[in-house]
Amino acid sequence: VIYCEKDSHKGIIIGKNGAMLKRISTRAREDMEKFFQCHINLRCWVKVKEGWRNREGLIHNFGLD
Repeated sequence: VIYCEKDSHKGIIIGKNGAMLKRISTRAREDMEKFFQCHINLRCWVKVKEGWRNREGLIHNFGLD
């Protein structure tokens, strides 16, 4: 899941006809395959969660603290 702050950001991340999301997920999958040395089936979703960057609990859950 890719979280963003606003619905307008969601459109930017997805891109025209999903092109940007495909590019993001392809590069993430390739990096994971190199790291784990096996085939990865990666599915990505973009969700809006307003204020997620300001909520310490969420930051901790993401491992970003």
